Amino acid sequence: MKIARLTPFLSVSPQLGEADLGVAAAQGFRAVVCNRPDGEADDQPLAAVLAEAARRLGMEWRHLPVVSGKVTDDDIADFAEAMGELKGPVLAFCRTGTRSATLWALSEAAHLHPDAILQATAAAGYDLEALRPRLETRWRTAEIARDAGRAPAPVAATTYDVLVIGGGAAGIAVSAGILRRRPGISLAIVEPRERHYYQPGWTLVGGGAFSRARTERPMAGCIPAGARWIRTAAAAFEPEHNRVVLEDGERIGYRTLVVCPGLKLDWQGVEGLSESLGHNGVTSNYRFDMSGYTWDLVQGLREGVALFTQPPMPIKCAGAPQKAMYLSCDHWRRRGVLDRISVELNTATPVLFGVKEFVPTLMKYVEGYGAKLAFGSVLRAVDGPAKTAWFDIAGADGKVERVAKRFDMLHAVPPQVAPDFVRDSPLAGPGGWVEVSSETLQHARYGNVFSLGDACSAPNAKTAAAVRKQAPTVAANVVAVLDGQAPRAIYDGYGACPLTVERGRVVMAEFGYGGKLAPTFPLDPTKARRSYWFAKTTVMPFLYWDLMLKGREWLAAPQMLPHEPTPHDVPAACDYSAPQSRKTA
Repeated sequence: MKIARLTPFLSVSPQLGEADLGVAAAQGFRAVVCNRPDGEADDQPLAAVLAEAARRLGMEWRHLPVVSGKVTDDDIADFAEAMGELKGPVLAFCRTGTRSATLWALSEAAHLHPDAILQATAAAGYDLEALRPRLETRWRTAEIARDAGRAPAPVAATTYDVLVIGGGAAGIAVSAGILRRRPGISLAIVEPRERHYYQPGWTLVGGGAFSRARTERPMAGCIPAGARWIRTAAAAFEPEHNRVVLEDGERIGYRTLVVCPGLKLDWQGVEGLSESLGHNGVTSNYRFDMSGYTWDLVQGLREGVALFTQPPMPIKCAGAPQKAMYLSCDHWRRRGVLDRISVELNTATPVLFGVKEFVPTLMKYVEGYGAKLAFGSVLRAVDGPAKTAWFDIAGADGKVERVAKRFDMLHAVPPQVAPDFVRDSPLAGPGGWVEVSSETLQHARYGNVFSLGDACSAPNAKTAAAVRKQAPTVAANVVAVLDGQAPRAIYDGYGACPLTVERGRVVMAEFGYGGKLAPTFPLDPTKARRSYWFAKTTVMPFLYWDLMLKGREWLAAPQMLPHEPTPHDVPAACDYSAPQSRKTA
């Protein structure tokens, strides 16, 4: 837990958990203020849960949620009022601590000089220089501190050749690829997290075949050399001005923009799920901190009912929900208890897997494990203490029935949507995803904007394998646009889903757009192989950490259009001052 003191009365911190509140109480804090709305991130504890923990520890609690990048005068007034009512010391927190520090700075601006405020926040590790115009306005005219309309028009403090939103697999890989192509370019990555995760490993952790420690590294060690790391979150896009708004209100300018913040795991989309996770047999491999609990449950279950769920598409790694089932069943079979456990996969989809060639092999495993399949079944609510889950199940006549099912173990996968700041932006298309050409990954309306990974609208599988092929495509096209040329690199929709059907065997499902098979090696791709288990557990982590994130494009070089761009291709891609409508390839 990183705590930064602004004044003897107030300190700020990044996101707190229940255990962190105990540490804060031990350090003498008497009140806690949460400035983060619920549901901003998939691993974020609910405010109500933290509130109850704070009260148990004898601390006062206030929830003053502030939308990232949109600190209003009402937010400032509410924060100032809370500071006047609470007994200190007070600990305020948000995603990174930036919003809390911003609220304090603006609430003090009526009677503290901007220089003093900015010195205090800088000493605490928060560079709020972009707030200076607003602080000076409030300092000069304290009597109209609540009148946001007179604040000076925001401008971009800094402009980069390439601005990358997101430091996950897509953001790091594409940044490394761009810097390899153009080492001297000015490139910045906007990412608030301090840790980088190898998410494909979480299924293996949940199956007892992988250490959780192998799936995370410090973000600082993953940022490519030559890139600037902006340790905050993006809040909004202003593509008509070639700017991005950060959560503290700062504007960052760009010549080209790459949007890859991942997707949002909507835990609140299932009633009671967020509160139930980690207790009463409810788990999910879609969270780093839950994958170990999955393995604990699998080892501990000797008899009863095990339910596995899959929400409506699209989701990241569409095979992951059933992979959790296969590895669990394999363990129970090896322990001799599988015949005493009723296993059921409740999937919203009408088929087991979207590429039909792999279904027969998968069905043999389903039948061999004695698992039941419930198609058209959508998880709607969970009551952990009652060990009951409710599903909406569509019948053959189209009617939907709400059905309750009890469980001893529930592996739940939440609905998945585009992040709020993407869904509500000018970049969003149908469904809320960043609207791009499925081949060049260039935005449909803004020619200097690209997107890849889980947040983009391309109809490919949302997997790390897809990113491995998308990143070189976007890297090449970004450099082309900066050079005043039309994008020529194209992406064929490649994705891969290593289906861990048992411990020691994997079906390596590789496919492109339309479900076209795209095997890397000349072997029957529908057969479960031991060699693919070795690839999944040993080769692929190496490919991820040491090749993909380093911009090394082994077996992933982009395909190029066969013709050179002509002068007629250039003008729309070179005009960075206005929205563009041209779509290439």
